[in-house]
Amino acid sequence: MQGLRLYGEVFRRMRQYSPRLLAVIAALLLSSVVEAAKPWPLKIVIDNVLRGQPLRLKWLPALSRNQLLLGCCAALVALYIVVGVINLASNYVTISIGQRMVNDLRAQLFDHLQRLSLSFHRRREIGDLMVRVAYDTMSVQTISMNGLFQMLSAGAMLTAMFYVMVRMDVVLTLAAAAIIPILLILIVSVSSTIDRLSTSARIKESRLYTVAHQALAAIHVVQAFTREAEAYQQFVRSSSESLDQSLRVYVFQTMYAVAVNVLIAAGTTTVIYIGAQHVMSGALSIGGLIVFITYLASLYQPVNQIFQTYGLVESAKAGLRRCLELLQIEPEVNDRPHARPLAPVRGEIDFEDVVFGYEPARPVLKRVSFHAEPGETVAIVGPSGSGKTTMASLLMRFYEPQQGTIRIDRQDTRSATLRTVRASIAMVLQPPLVLGTTIRANVALGNPTASDDEIRSAIETARLTALIARLPDGLDEIVGQGGHSLSEGEAQRLTIARALLKDAPILILDEPTSALDAETESMVMAAVQAAMRGRTTIVIAHRLSTIQNADRILVLRDGEIVEQGSFMNLMARDGFFNYLYNLQAWSKRAAEA
Repeated sequence: MQGLRLYGEVFRRMRQYSPRLLAVIAALLLSSVVEAAKPWPLKIVIDNVLRGQPLRLKWLPALSRNQLLLGCCAALVALYIVVGVINLASNYVTISIGQRMVNDLRAQLFDHLQRLSLSFHRRREIGDLMVRVAYDTMSVQTISMNGLFQMLSAGAMLTAMFYVMVRMDVVLTLAAAAIIPILLILIVSVSSTIDRLSTSARIKESRLYTVAHQALAAIHVVQAFTREAEAYQQFVRSSSESLDQSLRVYVFQTMYAVAVNVLIAAGTTTVIYIGAQHVMSGALSIGGLIVFITYLASLYQPVNQIFQTYGLVESAKAGLRRCLELLQIEPEVNDRPHARPLAPVRGEIDFEDVVFGYEPARPVLKRVSFHAEPGETVAIVGPSGSGKTTMASLLMRFYEPQQGTIRIDRQDTRSATLRTVRASIAMVLQPPLVLGTTIRANVALGNPTASDDEIRSAIETARLTALIARLPDGLDEIVGQGGHSLSEGEAQRLTIARALLKDAPILILDEPTSALDAETESMVMAAVQAAMRGRTTIVIAHRLSTIQNADRILVLRDGEIVEQGSFMNLMARDGFFNYLYNLQAWSKRAAEA
């Protein structure tokens, strides 16, 4: 039943290419007719040229034996040329359609992955997702163009050959066709095993990609702790497991191919034996037997192709199934029915009894409530794991709260469109994310339509002008992975420039100065303070000394707001905030001593 669903999905994706496919099918039918005519020039040469039997055709004038020989040779060449041209054209069209289908599936899968929530990506190995996008998507071409379409072509050829062979000798045709039921039994018996082995091979290959990605992404940690040998052994072990499983698939498919070829050889020898008896009895000419044996090869070729292709399709079904599994996963965060865009945002924010946990049974936030006026700066502080970044993620709708409501300008964010919610918020992430492209493209990620003057203004505000002046290509210098390496402070300032360029009414700063030295921190904070004017700003702070100017400070502890107020008020209460501040001050003095 699942196999029928997969084939139905393939046919659904093929429908948009119906006009071209119909043209190719017509070409294949013509090719089958021409293929059926290939052996006849050879029969005429044997029976009418070599043995001297007269050729009687009403539409053909009497020809000498030499003329007939030349005509047969020319006809044979012409037939091969016609078949070659038809096959070239049909292969080009089918391959191009198959590649477009792969591209469509890849684009759909990649787009779908981008819409799935962060909780999905937290649970998934990136290597497995890479294999599904880059490799498993090829299965749709394998099943459609290399599989079903080739089986259709072979079926058309088989029908043409079978028709001609029945007209020549019914007994020989039945003998040739006797192996087909045995082939059907063989393929039914092995299809589930091929599917199981192929699925296991895909899973082990995905694991190999994950192991390689993890080791290379954390290469500085691997080298710092001298774990190169362990990483190497893990990679080799995973690679060996993947290759061993692929070898099992190959061996099983080869055994299947050998069994098919043995059956075909048995059918061929049976036809040769019976055909020789017919020639000796005078029921069939030598030329007729040679033509029949030639047809037999042409009969068994599509039969072999059908059954070999079926094995290929069974293997590819595992990949398509893995792609469809991802497409069936519904995004946990999505636009609800009748969601409407946010009106021009002023920046008012409300959290009302918000409860959230990455695992519902273990809440990270417990009935969190606060209100921020437009243009107000609210700092969120607390120990690691208390839920500071989680609050920012909920405001951005990376996740949805299990209970409670989050509002922007008094509109529930769940009733607003995702695009307008996220467009109204600029965010500086921690750790800073720098893409492997130019500085210009990195900064313009905040506003792709920004002019060079706007980009330079954001860079100047983030105190990156001196860096740009030092780089050979300036704004066009490639940074990040594969390019110029930025320091942690430079990378952080680049992401601040990106947020400034977005010019959103709400600004989230997730520990924006955690990677900066004291001098750079003072410069960036001065720039950020200027950019914060007129915007509602949520500052997630680890260094409590950096939030003295916040309008209000929320103190989180174990997912609950235990204190809130201005810096001076909180220091005067001698509560948890005072404790954290004094602890940091003591740690700083101890480190400087």
